[in-house]
Amino acid sequence: MNRKLRMGMVGGGRGAFIGQVHRMAANLDGKIELVAGAFSSNPEKSRLSGEDFFLDPARVYGSYEEMAKAEAAREDGIDFVSIVVQNHLHYPVAKTFLEAGINVICDKPLALSLEQGRELRDLVGKTGLIFALTHNYTGYPMVKEARRMVQDGELGRILKIVAEYPQGYAVGEVEGEGSGAIANWRADPEMAGISNCIGDIGTHAHNLVKYITGLEVVELAAELTAFIPGRELDDDGNCLVRFEQGVKGIISASQISNGDENNLNIRVYGTKASLQWHQEDPNDLIMKFADAPRKTYRRGNDYLGAAAQANSRTPFAHPEGFIEAFANVYLAAAAAIADKIDGKPAPERGYDYPTVDDGVAGMAFIKACVESSQNNAAWTKMDL
Repeated sequence: MNRKLRMGMVGGGRGAFIGQVHRMAANLDGKIELVAGAFSSNPEKSRLSGEDFFLDPARVYGSYEEMAKAEAAREDGIDFVSIVVQNHLHYPVAKTFLEAGINVICDKPLALSLEQGRELRDLVGKTGLIFALTHNYTGYPMVKEARRMVQDGELGRILKIVAEYPQGYAVGEVEGEGSGAIANWRADPEMAGISNCIGDIGTHAHNLVKYITGLEVVELAAELTAFIPGRELDDDGNCLVRFEQGVKGIISASQISNGDENNLNIRVYGTKASLQWHQEDPNDLIMKFADAPRKTYRRGNDYLGAAAQANSRTPFAHPEGFIEAFANVYLAAAAAIADKIDGKPAPERGYDYPTVDDGVAGMAFIKACVESSQNNAAWTKMDL
C-alpha cells in the first residue's frame, strides 16, 4: 500500500488503560493512523477524547452505531475498527462493524457467551472480513520461538502442559483490608459474563497453550472460587485438563495469589526436552533436559527461528515487552487487511495473529470451566 491504514476505535477514551495500550501498539510501526472514534458512551467524553488525540471533530462520534454508518459511507472511511469496550459490548459492536463491511480488531474475550461467539464466527465467514483478537501474549518473540521448537519436534512427543496466570492484586479484598477499588464492572455478570478470573486471564493461559503446542482442550475438571465476600464471579480457578493426543495438564488463574503481579507462565514437557517461558521475563526461553544442562535462549539473537527474529525490533540486550507484543498482533493483522484491500492472496501459511476461531475456543473454555465447577468439578467436554 502507498498509505497508512485508517483505524477507528470504539471505547478507550480518557482514563482507559487498555485503550492507550492499543493506540501505542497500533502506532509503533508507522503503518496505522487513528482517524476516527466513538471513545465513550458519553458523547461529551468521546468529544474530549477526540481532542486529546487531535482528530477531526467530524469523525468523533457519540455512538458506535453512528460511527459505523458514517465511516462505511465515506470514501476515506476507516479500514478497520479497534474494539476496546467492556466485555458485554464486544459482540454488538463487532457485529455492527462487520455488517457495515469494516474489518475488526477486538480485545478479548470475544463475546459475552459462546453463542454470541459462534454468531460472530459465522458472520466473519460470511463477509470474508479480517477479524483479529488481541491475545497479545502470542506476540512475544520467545513465545513464537517456543512454538517453532514444538513444531520442529525439538521437545519430542508432548506429555504434559502446565499454564498458570497468578495475580495478587485482589488479595486485600478477601478480608476487607483492600481499598475497594477493584469493585468494578468485571464483578458484574451482566457486563463481564459468566466468569471473572477465568474469563479475564484464564483465557490467556488457555490461548497460550493452544498457540505454542497447537493442542486444544478435549475436556476438563475445574473448580472456580469467589474468595472475595459478596462476589458472584470467580477470582480464582484451577483446572485439570485432558488435551488432544492424550496430553495431560493443568491450567490455573488467580487474582488472589498474594505477591504475584502478572506472572503468566507456561511449561511444556516432552519426551526429549521441556520448555518454560515467563511473561515477567519475556526475553528468555528456557529449555531443560534429563541428560544435559539447561539452555537459555535470548530474544534478538540470530540463532533463533524466523518468526522470533521477524517479531523483534531491537538487537539483543535491548529488552522488548508488553507494548511490542501487542504491536506484533496489530502488525500481522495490518498485513492481512492491507493485502485484502490490495486484492492480494494470503500467504501460504496465513497470518500470525489470533482469529475469531481462537475467540470461540476461549468462550468454549470459559463455559466448560463454569459448568464443571457448578457440577462439583466433574469432567466436562469442550464444545466448540
